[in-house]
Amino acid sequence: MAFDQLDEHEQSEIVRKWMRDNVASIFVGIGLGLLVIFGYFQWQGHQARQRLMAANEFMSFGAAVGAKNETAAKATLERIQKEHAGSVYAVIAAMRWAEGAIARKDLAAAEQALQWAYDNAGNKAVKSLAGQNLARLKLGTDKAAEALTLIDSLPVEGYASIIAELRGDALLAQGKRDDARNAYQASIDALDPMAPNRQALEMKRDDLGGGNAVAAPAPTPAGAEKQSS
Repeated sequence: MAFDQLDEHEQSEIVRKWMRDNVASIFVGIGLGLLVIFGYFQWQGHQARQRLMAANEFMSFGAAVGAKNETAAKATLERIQKEHAGSVYAVIAAMRWAEGAIARKDLAAAEQALQWAYDNAGNKAVKSLAGQNLARLKLGTDKAAEALTLIDSLPVEGYASIIAELRGDALLAQGKRDDARNAYQASIDALDPMAPNRQALEMKRDDLGGGNAVAAPAPTPAGAEKQSS
């Protein structure tokens, strides 16, 4: 018999019986649902607290760098890297530390910091930026092969022209002039026509000769103009 064919009393009795038989399952389900909601908000709160702590540590790091207190800056950087490795603050702090290390001519420390930034960056654009800086450093320390391998693995993320130029620099450092010229051309092709660095790139390309070079006219053989028809 269909449920809607029962009278009101019979319907209510069926409902009450179902409730009695399933009350434990109902309360367990409600409890689990509340635990999930509570856990979610707890996790969200924890994430927010972690972001705030990372931001505060980053400000302390910046203040130490500004005050040229290398000891305090390094200690703060290490703390951020240990406790907030997945945050963008840790990656940017490592890149900034590398910048200072380059200024101090401590290229080994700079390379270590940039490698950490590249390895730990979660955002593809930031990872690409860290990798570009690391590639430049490798090029500056005669590690062209390592630089090229790194360049070929970089996320593009809006950096197509810069990455192609870096590839050209790495290839040129290896003596591969034709390949370098092609890379510079690819960099130019990826640029906006009005980009301010377009002329500099064209000069780098043209310095390698090739496609855009104007061929000199062949000399006229001596006496050719005197030949009779």
